[in-house]
Amino acid sequence: MPKKVHQSSIRKALINLIMLITAICLSLSISISTYLSVKEQKQLIINKLVILSEIVAFDAGKSVADDDRKTEEKRLKSFDKIPLIKNIHIYTIEKTSQKPVFFISFNAKKTPPVPLRIDSVNDLAEPRITNEYIELIRPISHNEKLIGYVYMRGSLESLDIYIKHKILIDMLLTLLILVVVYFIAVKTQKRIAKPIEHLSMLLQDVSKNHNYDARAPITNVKEITVLSNSLNIMLARTQKQLTRHEKDKEEIKQLNQSLEEKVNQRTIALREANQELLSTLERMHQYQTQIVENEKMASLGQMVAGVAHEVNTPIGLGITGSTLLRDKLADIQISFNDQNLTSNQLKRFIDEGIENLDLIYRNLNRAADLIANFKKVAVIQDDGIKKSINLHKLISDVLTSVQSELITKKPIVTVNCPTDLLVQSKSDPLQQVFQQLLINSVVHGFIGTENNEIKIDVELTDKKLTIIYSDNGQGVDKNVKHRIFDPFVTSKRGQGASGLGMHLVYNLVTQALGGRILFDLEEKHGARFIITIP
Repeated sequence: MPKKVHQSSIRKALINLIMLITAICLSLSISISTYLSVKEQKQLIINKLVILSEIVAFDAGKSVADDDRKTEEKRLKSFDKIPLIKNIHIYTIEKTSQKPVFFISFNAKKTPPVPLRIDSVNDLAEPRITNEYIELIRPISHNEKLIGYVYMRGSLESLDIYIKHKILIDMLLTLLILVVVYFIAVKTQKRIAKPIEHLSMLLQDVSKNHNYDARAPITNVKEITVLSNSLNIMLARTQKQLTRHEKDKEEIKQLNQSLEEKVNQRTIALREANQELLSTLERMHQYQTQIVENEKMASLGQMVAGVAHEVNTPIGLGITGSTLLRDKLADIQISFNDQNLTSNQLKRFIDEGIENLDLIYRNLNRAADLIANFKKVAVIQDDGIKKSINLHKLISDVLTSVQSELITKKPIVTVNCPTDLLVQSKSDPLQQVFQQLLINSVVHGFIGTENNEIKIDVELTDKKLTIIYSDNGQGVDKNVKHRIFDPFVTSKRGQGASGLGMHLVYNLVTQALGGRILFDLEEKHGARFIITIP
């Protein structure tokens, strides 16, 4: 809930401000003036009393010296007409003790006597002011000799009367000034507030009736004139903007009408295009199904052709060897039946038979190995059990098991793997992957026996095992790079390679280990494989 704000009119604020400033200034000036006047008046009274005491002391010198009390008493009675003086004491100095003693006194009418001030001669050398009186003592001299003292006590009634008159006059003057200032403030606030009220009514009219043609008049107040000019500029711009808005609104209306027609036309065209697209999409689905079937048949044909090609050679050689052996056996049988078989013929038959049987045996073993590899590709041998494996030890064991194959090319194998790295995985598929990669580098990567290097980098991050296998061999032929994981893909066809090694690695990584393997196509020197296993 917004906080409620106390509001007041500008008229009231201007009048209150002017009256407050005037009252403060008057209070300060009158207070300072009264203080200075009272101080000056008090000083005048003190000076007057000092002068009178000096006169009394001068006149009393002869009377005190002659001890003429009557003459001095008559003289002192003349001060009864001076309201300022209330009490006068004259002290004479005793000749024996040299101390002041009472000589004569004067008390104004209706003024009680005061005690003697013989003990305060030195204290009252300077005038002493109390709440209602001024007291002082002046020495009496005769022939330049101190013979006594005059004590005089004056009243401050005249000062009180002066203060009262001063305050009364100041109050009347203040009231008069405040009345004059009030009328001036009223006139001033009218001069300022009326243009502001006119502007307020103008804005209310614009807000209520949207009368943006209205304009604020020019006033005799500079600031309000600036405000009026700014308001007039704002109204003119608003009116111009509204006119432009109405024009734009009309144009948008016409544009919407034409747009609706275009949308209807486009909708009809789009509906027809969608219908045609649906028909085309249906045909594409049919074509896609047909292409997938064709790809499957083509892949199956390539696999069958590969299997037939790989198996055909050893079986054909075995058939050829058995045919030759059969022919030689027929010749021996004929010679045996004709009883003209010689020892040389029998010896040659035995030698050639042994050679043919060796040929048949080797090729049948070759066919059996191929069929075993086909079975490995088709069905991954995996017990499905994960266990804790020390990866560094596993790689070391694999290097030891393939040492006989590695020794032919003498590669330097560098393994960057922590010795205490333990992972939960399947050991047999991992061993087969490392074995196949190492044999692949020896068979296909390295040509000579010098400067051959194999590097295995292992890193465990975010529960993922990353293995980077690389060698500096001759690399992979560009015609084979994009098909390196396909079955029967090899760069040494007819040289004892079946093209199943990398396909076996791919199946082991993706199926048995549940990871993925990538071949770095950008690597220009050697081969580089990136294996990621969860």
